[in-house]
Amino acid sequence: MKLLSVNVGRLRSVDYAGTGTTGIDKRPTEGAVRVADPGHKGEGGSGVAGDEISDLRHHGGTDQAVYAFAREDLDRWERELGRPLASGSFGENLTTSGLDVNGALIGERWRIGDELVLEVTSGRIPCRTFASWLGEKGWVRRFTQEAAPGAYLRVIRPGEVRAGDPIEIVHRPDHEVTVSLSFRAGTTERSLLPRVLAAGDALHPEQLREARDYVATRETGSGAGSRTGQLPIVS
Repeated sequence: MKLLSVNVGRLRSVDYAGTGTTGIDKRPTEGAVRVADPGHKGEGGSGVAGDEISDLRHHGGTDQAVYAFAREDLDRWERELGRPLASGSFGENLTTSGLDVNGALIGERWRIGDELVLEVTSGRIPCRTFASWLGEKGWVRRFTQEAAPGAYLRVIRPGEVRAGDPIEIVHRPDHEVTVSLSFRAGTTERSLLPRVLAAGDALHPEQLREARDYVATRETGSGAGSRTGQLPIVS
């Protein structure tokens, strides 16, 4: 398992993003890049040095400091879409090789290189900006149905990383809540929400709150649970 590339994006003006700018166009960097906790959501941006985020209300912050996507999944989308997809094409900060990103457990920890330790928090929810950036019709639905969204991560120990660094899984929690399962629970299969509670506080706090609300609503007999929010989206 290794890191193929570290990708960062600069803000650019577009007419399809709500803020008028987006940093989704991420490109591989050369040399070492510092990764650290960016701070609270709404205040801190990306955890990757040099990476710019436009909408701090929905993006960045401690619980989604870094976004990782597997090269194997990019290759699969290349074949399906019939077009090349460079590392960083999906707006990911880290493009990995040999790592089952979507099968990773919530709370699973990865050491990358000598110092950096990251913890998996959730999957990425697609949005209009992502669809407009790729220019694929029906992209949000297609990506959602695949349930292979890549992983958001928080920084447990900061450090510098670079392309080629080894990735090691240093902790796997004692539950079965994967990135893919938590994504399905938050999108197409809300009946799975009670199951994601097994991940506890490692889960992204917005989905943790949503799952607790869903269970509480069912327990009071007031219906099947209403959607009170959704996981943050990348744009």
